[in-house]
Amino acid sequence: MQAEQFYYDNKTVRNFAYATMIWGAVGMLAGLWVALQLVFPSLNITQYGSFGRLRPLHTNAVIFAFVGNGIFMGVYYSLQRLCKARMWSDKLSRIHFWGWQLIIVAAAITLPVGLSQGAEYAELIWPIDLAITIIWVVFGWNMFATIIKRRERHLYVAIWFYIATFVTVAVLHLVRSGELPYTWLKSYSLYAGVQDALVQWWYGHNAVAFFLTTPYLGLMYYYLPKAANRPIYSYKLSIIHFWSLIFLYIWAGPHHLLYTALPNWAQSLGVVFSVMLIFPSWGGMINGLLTLRGAWDRVRDDVILKFLVVAVTAYGMATFEGPMLSLKSVSAISHYTDWIIAHVHVGALGWNGMMTFGILYWLIPRLFNTPLYSKKMANVHFWLGTLGIIFYAVPMYWAGFTQSSMWKQFTEGGQLKYTFLETVTYMKPFYAMRSLGGTLYLAGVLVMLYNIYKTVRAGKLVANEAAEAPALIKEARHAGEHWHRVIERKPVRLMILSLLVILIGGLIEMVPTFMIKSNVPTISSVKPYTPLELQGRDIYVREGCYTCHSQMIRPFRSETERYGEYSKAGEFVYDHPFQWGSKRTGPDLAREGAGNLKNSNGWHFRHFREPSSMSEGSVMPSYLFLMEQNTDTSETPAKIRAMQKLGVPYPEGYDQIANHDLMEQATLITNDLRNDSIRISPAKEVIALIAYIQRLGKDISTTNQK
Repeated sequence: MQAEQFYYDNKTVRNFAYATMIWGAVGMLAGLWVALQLVFPSLNITQYGSFGRLRPLHTNAVIFAFVGNGIFMGVYYSLQRLCKARMWSDKLSRIHFWGWQLIIVAAAITLPVGLSQGAEYAELIWPIDLAITIIWVVFGWNMFATIIKRRERHLYVAIWFYIATFVTVAVLHLVRSGELPYTWLKSYSLYAGVQDALVQWWYGHNAVAFFLTTPYLGLMYYYLPKAANRPIYSYKLSIIHFWSLIFLYIWAGPHHLLYTALPNWAQSLGVVFSVMLIFPSWGGMINGLLTLRGAWDRVRDDVILKFLVVAVTAYGMATFEGPMLSLKSVSAISHYTDWIIAHVHVGALGWNGMMTFGILYWLIPRLFNTPLYSKKMANVHFWLGTLGIIFYAVPMYWAGFTQSSMWKQFTEGGQLKYTFLETVTYMKPFYAMRSLGGTLYLAGVLVMLYNIYKTVRAGKLVANEAAEAPALIKEARHAGEHWHRVIERKPVRLMILSLLVILIGGLIEMVPTFMIKSNVPTISSVKPYTPLELQGRDIYVREGCYTCHSQMIRPFRSETERYGEYSKAGEFVYDHPFQWGSKRTGPDLAREGAGNLKNSNGWHFRHFREPSSMSEGSVMPSYLFLMEQNTDTSETPAKIRAMQKLGVPYPEGYDQIANHDLMEQATLITNDLRNDSIRISPAKEVIALIAYIQRLGKDISTTNQK
């Protein structure tokens, strides 16, 4: 059979490789900076550089800029060779690349200026969400068109994971992006309270699953055998790994919400499927590591294999820890603590980071037809990265265990042994050690950048790499052929099956929560926010307060003694978006405005102006700018109308008089502040934020304890 000649597109691969390295350094530098802010609060420079605004920038930069570009780099190179075909459209490849970079730049601009949805890993505003949808479709279109025109009959296992990634991320993004715009840049979540929490962590957990895991498993299945020059250990194990993983993963989101106001049946589903996840996850790890059987002596000398082995091992560690953390008894200790930060970074730095670095070291010399500039420098990078992970994770594990035990300890007289602030100040040495680990890891990345730069300078890009392969011949199934081969030959069938498999869990968890009202019972005393409180809540979201404070009191004695009555589902029916949080660097705020020991308006004013003046040792940044900026009351009518469309029972026509009520309440607060020798205009943002904080918990009868 005569072979057809064609050319692989390496230019797009190179572009994504460059973007991966550049954005990786930027995202990790942002991460190091926010880590240092918890040690040295004075590093919160200006409102645009505060922890609450930069922390979402760091997570989005690492997830979507560094890992996202790393995915596309690996997919564009491997897909062409697995299909023995050039990407279907060079134009779509260029649109995809530049569109994705523009999205990242837009995120880097909007998040520091305070344009945020207030949902972890989904902070980007609705126009950017729309752009992501368009560019993701461009990527999928190009990928599927390439697969369809392939010259290779069967789809290799890596492509299965690429297909599942595309369809699942599309579903996750569309559901999580359900929002109602009220200006051309701002919107409210379509979901409220418990429903929003379920959607968020169904999305948040599966963003980890289907953006940080399944595409990287596809890359592992291609690049690990290539680097080791050995076939994958087990084809049958690959099949079991793929289908069981994508089926089980989608159910696991509720394990982020254990002991919260989420219905118990949903929590239990999350626990069961999370525990089951260890089996397919470790099946994949075993399949990867056993691919190196007979080649372990090479790992000592081959720096690329070192990176890949550490990556797969970190994947195994993280996917053992995840199911363990989903057990209620363990979650009672770990949730809201720095243990979770350690867990996440073992996956991010170990699995995603080390895999990306190994692929870059393997890929760049091939793209530029030259050997790697320095294997010694690559080894230095490896050890800096590995030590960086250790120095990062170990202090955070220790910090997490310490936090939890300090929060829960009582004296012999039955009183809480430690104030929350004591637990914060005790954490500073651990945060300093974490920063050292981040510095080592970032130093390794900078060494890599120099090494890759010198490699590129020594070679020349093979922009169009010549290749040849015979045209695809469609053959009927033959006797003795494995049943899964039939699915592999049909990419559209594989896509549809993947979609059906991932939809099952999502529908079973979501539909009852949204359709059965008794799952989220109402509380008659809970009323909509006043216009001033609504404005204050939006400022709270803008400043990223949810990154440090929770608003969810779990039914533990240590929490009800410290904060007040445990939280109920009906309290949050008007919260668009929910603000339960996932980390307590500061205390829970669910009852901050209620009870016998609530703080005065003057206390909150001084606390926002200079936190350490009211709480010595606080790591909270100063919000002095809130005393200088006016609340944008021009948006109040649009906000009220949007809330009415979302089902919040404001009276008809209330949007026309909302600002009158806003100023009346603001004036009451400023008059109270004047009695405390504080003079400030009722138009300032700090007044709206105080109004919101003082509202928290007021609708529920409670006795608040500090």
